[in-house]
Amino acid sequence: MTHDPQPGYEREPFEQEDLSPRAILAFLVGLAVVCVLVFFVLKGMYWALDRYDQAHQPAQNPLASDTSNPEARRAVPRGETSRQIQKTFPDPRLEENERGELKAIRLSEEERLNSFGWVDEKNRVAHIPIDRAMQLIAQRGLPVHPQAGNTPPSVVNTARQAAAKADQSAKPAKPQEKQP
Repeated sequence: MTHDPQPGYEREPFEQEDLSPRAILAFLVGLAVVCVLVFFVLKGMYWALDRYDQAHQPAQNPLASDTSNPEARRAVPRGETSRQIQKTFPDPRLEENERGELKAIRLSEEERLNSFGWVDEKNRVAHIPIDRAMQLIAQRGLPVHPQAGNTPPSVVNTARQAAAKADQSAKPAKPQEKQP
């Protein structure tokens, strides 16, 4: 049995060879040359733009101080900066030292959470450490607010309820009438 194609079917021609290594190598070399040329063209262009910018810089004002030293550019000495800014600008201000300020805020919060102190000494309102507050809540429980319509327990209300129960038990029960 032979494997002849079906009648009416002819084999399509196809390419008999692969890419040549010489063509691939030539393409890569050409790509490298173009990249080097682009690099030098851009470098030259930036050099020319820098030269143009330096040539067209306006002259420095003769009344201005020397600005080559970064410390000389400061209008206010470093120690006086924060006091000067606090006097000049209202709150909220931009942060100068974000990490340092945040650290100071967190340290003050931690100190307050873990210390005793007065909130209002006149009215005898104090704050206690958070660990102690959690222990007291665990021992005593949370305060309960009365539901709407319920009267909170008090000495007067308890006495009224006890008197009402005593009155009900002292009165004889009425016999129920039969309904026709």
